[in-house]
Amino acid sequence: MLRKVSRLFVIKTRIEAFLIIYALALGGCSRGLHYLDQFPGYGGWMLFLACSGAVFMAGAKILDCLKYEQAAKDAAVFAKVERN
Repeated sequence: MLRKVSRLFVIKTRIEAFLIIYALALGGCSRGLHYLDQFPGYGGWMLFLACSGAVFMAGAKILDCLKYEQAAKDAAVFAKVERN
């Protein structure tokens, strides 16, 4: 049962990855707007950009990991075909 629940939290496709990145971006921009309210001026804008930059880095990592996992899966299938 635990395995079935844990599969819900695995990103399998690029569409799922983009939806998660979109949700991260909404949260990051919302947090950035709160920073602009709390810290008006240059400091608030720097914190807003930090929130946005974190989303860009997380999104790139998610997409790279999907590409890596797909390549590993393809290599395993190729190795299995080679043995037969």
